[in-house]
Amino acid sequence: MGLRFVFGRGGSGKSTYLLNEIKTRVQDNETSPVILLVPEQYSFEMEKRVSSLYLGKEKVKTQELPLPEVGDYDVLIQNIYSSICGTDVAVFMHGPNTGHKVNVGGEFGHETISRIVKVGKEVKDFKVADRVYPYSLYAKDDTSRAGTLGGFSEYILVPNVKKNHSLYQVDKRISDKLASLIEPFTVGCRGVRRGMIPSGQGYVKEQNAVVFGGGTIGIAAAVAFKYFGMEKVMICDYSAYRLEIAKKLGFETCNLQVDDFINHAKEYFGMAYSLNGPTANIDCWLDAAGAKSILDDFLKLGKIESRFVSVAVNKEPRSIDLLHMTYAQQSIIGSGGYMKEDVDDVQEIMACGKWNLESMITHEFPLEQLDQVLYKASDVNNSLNVIIKMKKSVNE
Repeated sequence: MGLRFVFGRGGSGKSTYLLNEIKTRVQDNETSPVILLVPEQYSFEMEKRVSSLYLGKEKVKTQELPLPEVGDYDVLIQNIYSSICGTDVAVFMHGPNTGHKVNVGGEFGHETISRIVKVGKEVKDFKVADRVYPYSLYAKDDTSRAGTLGGFSEYILVPNVKKNHSLYQVDKRISDKLASLIEPFTVGCRGVRRGMIPSGQGYVKEQNAVVFGGGTIGIAAAVAFKYFGMEKVMICDYSAYRLEIAKKLGFETCNLQVDDFINHAKEYFGMAYSLNGPTANIDCWLDAAGAKSILDDFLKLGKIESRFVSVAVNKEPRSIDLLHMTYAQQSIIGSGGYMKEDVDDVQEIMACGKWNLESMITHEFPLEQLDQVLYKASDVNNSLNVIIKMKKSVNE
């Protein structure tokens, strides 16, 4: 390319034009070096990022912050798409201490797909332009930052980067949009692993499962159940909007506002026995909703030797009839977070093409409209997964 001059008066957009040109080249995987020369007094001004800060109930602010310095063992990643988690919605709609621990005045967001834009000189496992998934628990080298990774900011510094620990490579078969759902899918996948019965290198097949909660994690769990060999899977929710999406993905659904759950379940799964008499033949109940009645119904209606997996955030103390549970040979299993094998399996689930998982993404907004994004994500009757488009997708 020949020498080009870009002219314009102050404030006409020359710097923005040049920065966008550089970003486009990075996204197009160009390997030739790009050097931006500016007067010394402006060099620091050019190294800024747009970040979204949490200011309390229904208050967020987007502002420019200095880019962090990249150390020898660090990488700087640029977010491509970020997804809205239910805990993000909770802390926005209801105030601090209602979702993940998010400090007022701090960054937040933790479900994202990113691309490496700068690599420390001692980093060997990653290179510029790699597409990566940052594991929110470890990406900041500080487990207290799991919910405040910086998914709603343009850039994230990953200190002391470790492959398959703080950062994971993303399968090329997975689109940018879908890859932004890796984090909630791994949570659902871990819950399913906890609820399956191991057998050899896999799991016992031809059992049945019911999932309560038709959000991203609930549908992810239903997909993982099928992937691991469950025979029949039903998704239950109060949102007709979300249940319609689940139905199009091939799942039996139960609208708890209008359907009688146990009769619907008996008809779909067939009959089995509980200590209280005939019931639905459900081997595993997975709670991705958090309603008190779900565990109560399991203890009362769950068949002998059935299992209950708690994935949702159940904060209230519960009373359990342990003697009834003992005679019913029932199990209650907790599931929080995820592990490396879940990231691997989720990527294979997303890449296999058996389900149109991108159909779960119902709305897309730019970062500048973060408050509108969070309000939309809170509307469970008219949205499912809502994402933020940070920059031009490399697949577009």
